[in-house]
Amino acid sequence: MSGKEHRQANGKAEPKIRDESASSQTRGAQGQRVTLPEYLESLLVTVVLALFGTSFVVQAFKIPSPSMEQTLLVGDHVLVNKFLFGGHGAWYDKFLPYRAIRRGDVIVFRFPFDDHPYYVKRVVGLPGDRVQIADQQVYVNEKLLNEPYVVHDPSAPYDIFADNFPPPSGHFMPPNVQPEWAAQLRNFVRGDELVVPPNHYFVMGDNRDRSWDSRYWGFVDRRAIMGRPMVVYWSIQAGSSDYAPGASFWFRVADIFDTLVHLPTRTRWSRMLRLVH
Repeated sequence: MSGKEHRQANGKAEPKIRDESASSQTRGAQGQRVTLPEYLESLLVTVVLALFGTSFVVQAFKIPSPSMEQTLLVGDHVLVNKFLFGGHGAWYDKFLPYRAIRRGDVIVFRFPFDDHPYYVKRVVGLPGDRVQIADQQVYVNEKLLNEPYVVHDPSAPYDIFADNFPPPSGHFMPPNVQPEWAAQLRNFVRGDELVVPPNHYFVMGDNRDRSWDSRYWGFVDRRAIMGRPMVVYWSIQAGSSDYAPGASFWFRVADIFDTLVHLPTRTRWSRMLRLVH
C-alpha cells in the first residue's frame, strides 16, 4: 500500500500579491519580478517539506484487500498519521503529542515476512495480554472483547483458527499458517490462551473470516508499526484483483486509464473524508 499529499504556501509570493493589490489602485505600479534562484529556492523548500512530511508526519496508502471490511474497503485511500506512535521512551517524548498504542487501534505496519509489505489490521492484544477465541468470540484476559466493528462471512470455508484459537496441543495446523509461526506458536500458549510477549502486538482484521492476521503468522513487533490511518481521503470502487502484485505494467496502465474515464461514477462519494475508527 503508498502516496504523497503535501502542499506548502510560498512565502515569496506575498510581496507580489501586495504589489498586485496596489497596482489595481494606482494602475502604474509594476509587479516584483521573481528570479530563477528564487524559484529554485522555493522548489527546494517545497521538496524538503514534502519529504519531511511523508517521512515523519503523514503518508498516503490504498487498501488492496477486504480483510478490514466494513471499516476499510478495497479501493479506500487513507492518510496515515506516522507521528502519533512516535515515542520510544526518550526524555523529550513527554513534550510531544505521542500516545501509547491502545487495544482497538487500527494500525499500519510492516509484515514480518515476504519482503515486509505494509499491512493494516486492528490491535486486539497488547504486550502481556492473554488472548483466546472461543466460538468466534474474542476474550482478552478472560473478558469478552466488545467488537462492534467485526463482521463474519457465513460463506467462508471452515477454519479452526477462525472459530477457536489457539489450537489444542497436537492439533493439525491449517495450510495457510506461516511455517515460522507454526513452529513457535506453542511457545506462547498457556493453557487455553495465547500470551502476547513484550513489545509485540496481536492484531486481527475486522472481516474476521477473510483476514490473514496474527492467528496465522504471529505477532507485530513494536518497531514495525508505522502509524494509524486517520481519514479516507478518496475511495474508488475496486476489487482485490485490481491491486494484484503480479499484474502486468500494461494492465495497470489500462486500469488507470479506465479509472480516469469513469472517475465520477466509480468514486464512492459517501466515503470521502470519513474518519477511520
